[in-house]
Amino acid sequence: MRPLPNDDFAPAPWPVTTGMNILVVGVGGQGVLMISKAIALMAQRRGFAVKQSEVHGMAKRGGIVFSHVRFAEEVWSPTIAKGEADMLVALEWAEALRWLDHLRPGRGVFIADTRQIVPPFACRSRKAGAASAYARETPAEIVGRHADGCALDATGIATALGDARAANTVLLGRLSVWLDYPVAEWHEVIDAIVPKGTREINRKAFDAGRAWTAPAPDEDDAAAPAVAAPMPDLHISVAIDPAWCKGCTICVKLCPERCLAMEGPVAVVATPAACTGCRVCEWLCPDFAVTVKNEGVPA
Repeated sequence: MRPLPNDDFAPAPWPVTTGMNILVVGVGGQGVLMISKAIALMAQRRGFAVKQSEVHGMAKRGGIVFSHVRFAEEVWSPTIAKGEADMLVALEWAEALRWLDHLRPGRGVFIADTRQIVPPFACRSRKAGAASAYARETPAEIVGRHADGCALDATGIATALGDARAANTVLLGRLSVWLDYPVAEWHEVIDAIVPKGTREINRKAFDAGRAWTAPAPDEDDAAAPAVAAPMPDLHISVAIDPAWCKGCTICVKLCPERCLAMEGPVAVVATPAACTGCRVCEWLCPDFAVTVKNEGVPA
């Protein structure tokens, strides 16, 4: 079985005259609204009527964020009913699963980042290696149920390009494969909505997402028996970038082990030895200022 779903054939793009219902979902701070704004602007440039509806009240606190984008010759309702989304674009894996029932059965396109942002309430035990209540469905299991789509490590791709915050643009690039609009026009839309200093990285991220292909199947992994590996020794480190930290105190207040503290206007690691590597601070930081490294333990 493939670690990520099959992508052996090029997706069949929608014709430029066709309207669509696109649902974009994720967690606060990931850039859900940027994707939906780019889609809406592109549709307007193509002459469609556009409706956009969004909920993002908890965006800066790690809460769920979703945006409905509908465009056609005429659009009346701003929201997409269950089973009527032509495309689902998810920036976080659990949110992808939460909104699956909105896809059109049999022909909806599923595009998701495989990144997992585990909420604190899923960590009932904070001991290293303890099981969490986070969704256990794998990308291969989910995408295999749909006529078209893919799951990719958009965050990893963006990080390799130099900025993890561009993961949303990686997914926008992947989405563009299914929409029959010129790449040059997508670049113009991106330039129009992102900060001037980020245009280059966002273009690179868009192009990387558009060019992505699924990895080949690994027969050795598929044939290997499942053997429980022993828990390795932990080497945990936490770093906070003071240039990115805005002093919101989210990480300090939600750290289960009280490892962090405020030092003037920024957060610092006060008791590093107490850290269990749960990554709550990293996942909930709205500014990507916190980095947790667990050597020997999967992220």
